[in-house]
This record gives sequence, C-alpha cells and structure tokens, in this order.
Amino acid sequence: MKFSIQREALLQPITQVVGVVERRQTLPVLANFLISARNGKLSVTGTDMEVELITSIEADVQIEGDITVPARKLVDIVRMLPEDVKITAVLEGDKLTVSSGRGRYTLATLPATEFPATDQFETLEILNIQEDILKNLLDKTSFAMANQDVRYYLNGLLFDFHDNALSTVATDGHRLAICDLSESLGVAEERQLIVPRKGVLELSRMLSDSKNPVELALGKNHVRLVKGNTVFTSKLIDGRFPEYRAVIPKGTDRHIKLNRDSFTRALQRASILSNEKYRGVRLEASANSVKIIAHNPQHEEAIEELEADLNFDQLAIGFNVTYLLDALTAIDSENVLMELKDANSSCLISAEEGGSDRHVVMPLKL
Repeated sequence: MKFSIQREALLQPITQVVGVVERRQTLPVLANFLISARNGKLSVTGTDMEVELITSIEADVQIEGDITVPARKLVDIVRMLPEDVKITAVLEGDKLTVSSGRGRYTLATLPATEFPATDQFETLEILNIQEDILKNLLDKTSFAMANQDVRYYLNGLLFDFHDNALSTVATDGHRLAICDLSESLGVAEERQLIVPRKGVLELSRMLSDSKNPVELALGKNHVRLVKGNTVFTSKLIDGRFPEYRAVIPKGTDRHIKLNRDSFTRALQRASILSNEKYRGVRLEASANSVKIIAHNPQHEEAIEELEADLNFDQLAIGFNVTYLLDALTAIDSENVLMELKDANSSCLISAEEGGSDRHVVMPLKL
C-alpha cells in the first residue's frame, strides 16, 4: 500500500474518527484505525464495537491496500507536522512508514482482517433531516442523560418518533429534558430508539449548524447517519425507556416568571457557597421576588434576590443548582417560566413563550 496526501486533508478526518477509539481496549486492534486505499480515495474507520465512524477523502493512491495503524499515534504525528506539507505513507511488511520532508515515522500495524467487521445493518426507514435541527434536538437534551447508571436504558438518548414528529428525551432519574421537532418527518410508523451516551456525544461532535440535510437511517438494532463523506453507525440500547410523559407535571397552578440571564448569573454566584456534594440551593418566592439561598458545611451563606412575576403569595423549595443551570443554558429565550404545584413536586421549566424544549427538575429536601 502506498498513498500521498496533504496534511490538512488528512488531519481533519482522522481527528474526527479518533473520538470513537477508546483509550483502553479489550482487543489491541480496537486502538487502531482501519485504513483502506482504493480508487483514488482513502477510507479511515474507527470503532469501539458499539459506535463506528467511517470517513473517506481523496488521495493520490499509488498502490491499493488495507491495514490498521495505531490511531492516536497517527493523529499526534500528523498534528505535529508543519502546515501545508505533503505526507506519504508506504506499507512494507508489517510496518507503515509515514514520511514528510525529512521526517520518517515507522508505525507497527495489525492486519486489516483482524479489524471487526460492521454488523449487518437492517434498514427499517430512511429520513432526511436538516443538520442544525438534529444538532439542536441533541444539544437541548443530551446533558440530562445518565452516566453509568444501573438502569442501563437511561445511559442514552431516546428518539421518540410519534405522530409524524420526533422528540428527543433524556433523564437520569432526577431531571428530564425533552425537545420536540414539530415539522413532519414522514415517519412510516411510531417507534422508539435509545442511542447510547457515547453515540450521542459523537453525533453531537459530528454535526454543525449547517442547513444541509443529513440522512438518518433507522435500523432494528442500529442507527446510522450519513453526512457528506462520513458515515456514523451506533448500536441501540436494547431496553424500554420510562413513560416520560407521565413525569411532566400537570395541573401546576403556581407560576414564576424570571429573566433567564439574571437568574442564571445569580445561581452561578450562589452556587459558589453551596454544598459541594449535594449542590443544593433554596428558592424562596414571595412578593414579586425570588430569593436564592445557598449554604455549606462551613456555615458560609450566599443570598441573591431577583425580581420575578408570581401568581401566588409564597413558596420555598430546594433544587440541585447544576440541574437548574443546565436547563437554563438549554433554553433560548429572554424569560423563563417555572411551573410548580407545591414544595414537594417537580418543577417544569420552559421558555416563557413556549419553545421546543421543556425541562423537569425534581426538588431537593434542604
């Protein structure tokens, strides 16, 4: 195998693909990229057996072939080379020599036959969705996913296709984030897919704010996204997501309207003196103002007071400040609306004028 390519043309795709390569592997070959040189194109594949990313780029292929090379070492070498240089890679025996200018780097390889083959993808449906819309659906919900929870189905993001629309939903059992896409996607039938956490994070990294359509293929056990020359495939979590609609508070008769920016900054300041473990803050709402109070075991205290519109006399309730801040960061509006029943029930947070995303946060006993 022998090919030549400009540094910049190689750096961007391998930097993207290396994200799926785990630092600690069960199989040595999983630390490698699969590189295939054919028909004037270079294909680079990375996988951790759960998530796979393939990208192809044009290259000057002199001798066709396939090989696997250490992913992070190759990325580091290419990144450290000067800009605008030409890179030549030659496979001799079981070594790949990467040369540029006067530099030569000889890398150990493993045969391409050892690289895990992609599982058979059984396509149920193919949808086209605008790239920035899909990115928005992920960004407004993915922060609420659980991380290494024993309830394995929470360690991912739910794609709920229903009534010709799509909702993305995430919960860690303490808070819930939902984002709805109202535009019709022409979905043939209702279905729910849970994409694992790592797949969601890689997908977010891949997507930009472009208005171009991307292809989303829904499979029985996988989901696949095609964007230009890049193909992303992720296994799905085999489990049943909780009935999230039942968690959204109903009959909330107490409303608090706050300026989102002022509320966010006040919470950030108060959180400095909150308990590092529980991250609790107390909100005391009364007489068109909200007091934010934080304490810690060192008997330090922070108090912030904000103007607010209330439709009730008074209420005191505790929350994890991180959950509040995550929800406020996701909402795009000048004012936010907090809807509650009482001090012991969950709070629904949304844009005042009703945006595409809603956030439910459970109260803390302080």
